[in-house]
Amino acid sequence: MPAKSRKVVNRKMFVLDTNVLMHDPTSLFRFEEHDIFLPIMTLEELDNHKKGMSEIARNARQVSRSLDEMLAYADAIDEGIALDEPSRGMATGKLFLQTEAISTELPPALPTTKYDNQILAVVIHLQQHHPKQEVILVSKDINMRIKARALNLQAEDYFNDHVLEDTDLLYSGCRSLAADFWDKHGQGMESWPSDGKTSYRVQGPLCPELLLNEFVYLEGENGKTEFAAIVKEVAGKKAVLETLTDYTHPKHAVWGIHARNREQSFALNLLMNPEIDFVTLLGQAGTGKTLLTLAAGLNQVHEIRRYAEIIVTRVTVPVGEDIGFLPGSEEEKMVPWMGALEDNLEVLCRSEELGSTNSGGGIGHYGGEWSKAATHDLIKSRIKIKSLNFMRGRTFLKKFLIIDEAQNLTPKQMKTLITRAGPGTKVVCLGNIAQIDTPYLTEGSSGLTYVVDRFKGWPHSGHVTLQRGERSRLADHAAEVL
Repeated sequence: MPAKSRKVVNRKMFVLDTNVLMHDPTSLFRFEEHDIFLPIMTLEELDNHKKGMSEIARNARQVSRSLDEMLAYADAIDEGIALDEPSRGMATGKLFLQTEAISTELPPALPTTKYDNQILAVVIHLQQHHPKQEVILVSKDINMRIKARALNLQAEDYFNDHVLEDTDLLYSGCRSLAADFWDKHGQGMESWPSDGKTSYRVQGPLCPELLLNEFVYLEGENGKTEFAAIVKEVAGKKAVLETLTDYTHPKHAVWGIHARNREQSFALNLLMNPEIDFVTLLGQAGTGKTLLTLAAGLNQVHEIRRYAEIIVTRVTVPVGEDIGFLPGSEEEKMVPWMGALEDNLEVLCRSEELGSTNSGGGIGHYGGEWSKAATHDLIKSRIKIKSLNFMRGRTFLKKFLIIDEAQNLTPKQMKTLITRAGPGTKVVCLGNIAQIDTPYLTEGSSGLTYVVDRFKGWPHSGHVTLQRGERSRLADHAAEVL
């Protein structure tokens, strides 16, 4: 915003709750031309959370360091610390710290011993002493905001980390084509075969809206897919569409698993493509995210030998906290969090045995329980389970990295994980943004939503939102009615 258009009259004062700073340590610089006020209780709570190796502790220490650097160059704290220089022009307001004791009367039902209530007292005090300036409490704690509004104070959530206001607008990775698509885009069309697939160069009004690696399909009668392709090139009003491998056909089964619907086939096209380094799969429980990903990983580790091993990690809620005094190694401590992995491995081991029997190998028939155990051990020998707590500083070479329950990661944690990928590594993020367990994360601010939005259109990434549950008719019905 140009300096001329800024009006000091409209400058607001935002009082920050501790959880905002611990959620986003750069939040001090995210309020543009407005002022920020930090109550002494916010600093006290920061001090209480600074110890440890969790993400919250790291963020608390980062905020403390930022404040220390700003105070070193401040002349008079009472007049506010200009944020222009520390934020490198991102913020032009001032930072105010509480420098005096504030004794504002609170309703008797609110004990002053609670930090939250003391912060509310600060907001009331500022409202009384700055009648011409709008004073707003910013907190990620819903109950804190409710209490503030009950006291007739302005309060709002911290919105800067929200990728989307409405998750219905989130990129789905798939686009249904209109019935007249070929009439509008087929004039002067070119086509050519390559690697068993056919490419089409089309032109028309829809082409500029398409994104690289977006799936497009034409639905016929009875919901059957007449045409499906992936966008390989976009240049103005021209685009190149390439046909797909139909993984719904048993002859294209991956580790004994074939797709049961259109979106699952799209997902396998991404998972099996060596040119795609980053894949995100969204979908409710039972849509097959973990099963498809493990099948693709095992196929490319054991059969194609494209990757050295599979690494599986997931958030242990509470996020980033120590995984406890459970017995055993890091991998054994992670086992209680990996029930979904075990369930899917059971299915994949069974499908591998069935596949061997059908092909004449007879492993499942002659080997019995011994063969089943041996197959399971062989598969598990190439799967490593890692904790998020020990990911910093690592580099993964030629690994198939699966990040399960990725909706519980913050954008910063997601960045930390994805940047671990070295040459030849594929990263797959799985999750359901309707099931977020991490405090202060919402569907709009989840790290999974963040990467889906930021990576769309990159030539080496792809995304699919799986729509249909394939677990059982009971699970599908329960997802709809409960």
